[in-house]
Amino acid sequence: MDFSDRESRTNRRATGLIIAVVVHIAIAYALVSGLARKVVEVIKPPLETKIIEELKPPPPKPPPPLPTPPKMTAPPPPFVPLPEIQIATPPPPNVISAVTSKPPPPAPFIPAPPAPPAPPPVVAAPSTPQAPPPSLPSYPASIDGKTCSNSDEYYPRQSRQLNETGTVLLRFVVEANGSLSSVEVEKSSGYRRLDQAARKLLETCKFKAGMVNGKLEKSSATLEVVWKLD
Repeated sequence: MDFSDRESRTNRRATGLIIAVVVHIAIAYALVSGLARKVVEVIKPPLETKIIEELKPPPPKPPPPLPTPPKMTAPPPPFVPLPEIQIATPPPPNVISAVTSKPPPPAPFIPAPPAPPAPPPVVAAPSTPQAPPPSLPSYPASIDGKTCSNSDEYYPRQSRQLNETGTVLLRFVVEANGSLSSVEVEKSSGYRRLDQAARKLLETCKFKAGMVNGKLEKSSATLEVVWKLD
């Protein structure tokens, strides 16, 4: 009996313990599942999106105004005392004492002697006439005959063969610098070949310019060229 009682007591205790454990597990499960739902509900609120604008830095403050410089006033000029001017008193004017006396009796009138006669005018001697200025040289253009070529060299050969002779009168113009400017036949020899030969002979010469009142000037002159056969 005692053994069966003990066994029944033990079974009862075990059964009660199992029941207590199951109850605790159920309570714990209920608590855990309920809290989990509440936690999920708490975690699942609607998400709100906010756009945060970038904060712009505040504009820089304007620089403080420069202090106005103090007005510079010129110092008053130093006091210079005026020099003392001594006004000199003018000297007293010259005093002329006039003593009036009775006039003396008038002197007798004596006529003045007559003035001597005026001397005769001086006649200047006639001036000698001035001598006229010396005349300045004047001459026509000329030829330096020593510079001319030999006339035999310019005698045309055909004229020699045909016995052509004659005299050619040439008029030529010489510039102030001594250069020959023009030549013309003033009188022909009768043969054209001799006239042309005379012109060529003249061009080989050197000339001297003419002079008028001491000044070299352009002038003309004449030259005779005689062609003859011996």
